[in-house]
Amino acid sequence: MAFLSAADHVPAAMISASHNPFGDNGIKLFSAGGSKLSDELEERLELELTALSSQGDPRPRPTGAEVGTLARDHQAIGRYRRFLVEDVVPAGSLAGLKVVLDGANGAASELAAGVFEALGATVVAIHVEPDGININEASGSTHPEALQAAVIAHGADVGLAFDGDADRVLAVDGSGALVDGDQIIAICAIDRHERGKLTHDTVVVTVMSNLGFRQGMAARGIHVITTDVGDRYVLEALDEGKHCLGGEQSGHVIFRDLASTGDGMLTGIALLSVMARRARSLAGLAGSAMVRLPQVLVNVRTARRDPELIDKLGPDVATAEARLGDRGRVLLRASGTEPVIRVMVEAPTHEEAAEIAGHLAAVVTSLGA
Repeated sequence: MAFLSAADHVPAAMISASHNPFGDNGIKLFSAGGSKLSDELEERLELELTALSSQGDPRPRPTGAEVGTLARDHQAIGRYRRFLVEDVVPAGSLAGLKVVLDGANGAASELAAGVFEALGATVVAIHVEPDGININEASGSTHPEALQAAVIAHGADVGLAFDGDADRVLAVDGSGALVDGDQIIAICAIDRHERGKLTHDTVVVTVMSNLGFRQGMAARGIHVITTDVGDRYVLEALDEGKHCLGGEQSGHVIFRDLASTGDGMLTGIALLSVMARRARSLAGLAGSAMVRLPQVLVNVRTARRDPELIDKLGPDVATAEARLGDRGRVLLRASGTEPVIRVMVEAPTHEEAAEIAGHLAAVVTSLGA
């Protein structure tokens, strides 16, 4: 974790940049208040960094294992642990649950097992031996297969797979089936709604959330606000409307009354708390919360970035939407960083979704050549 001052060109900005050359968490920039930077500020930084890169950097840069060592702030770690154990749910709330935790050899490795055990759960921990290089390696939320097998092998009630920096989590039910962010948000939203703790009876998600999520929320009188893709937009909508729960299909969930960003361990605690209080399996909760429609996503690379390309696809999209009616959904998005159009289709069957997505992808290819 490095701190970079951009005061000369970006007034009053203190940026925290997290980068791991081995894993896939990329670079993340935060303001002094702990929130993501605005689009405008990121664009300014991108322009300045691009300019610097084009001029060449004469300073030698370490790579691989020579990057450096990790410094720990034990006081901060202690405060964070006390928050998770004492402030999120009552002591002993997870008693009776057996959980497998996949730390992705990352940020959750040191604390996760102790936190969940302190809350009463019986814990089996895997991929909790980071060496600075093996983060996310065949583990965690990007590779949940090992966790799915471990849940079955240990006869656990549930499994939690964190990503490398532990801001996301995906779950696995007792049968080994994956439970994604949409389902986790749905379970927590319904639970809060029924206990009168879902502010304005509203939840915030992105355009990528499954249509089944929206249908499940509507059936329970829960209003859904939709934002563009990105947790920063979810947070903005939460703050603007003073709502308390939102997130992404990836498992990045924000409990705004408890934190200002996604936190995989916090999300996992909240999810397991619902299981314990309601004495229900994760499979039962997920199945009653929503029915997930098959979703097909195709990334189509074009010859160049063309802001008007999606508009040109209007007639073909309209035809696909008319075919699906209220049985499914079509979404086309242009990548903000590369010449790629993302085609997403949801339909009652995977075959129909794949057929429509394939047709639209072919049209994108022909128009974007």
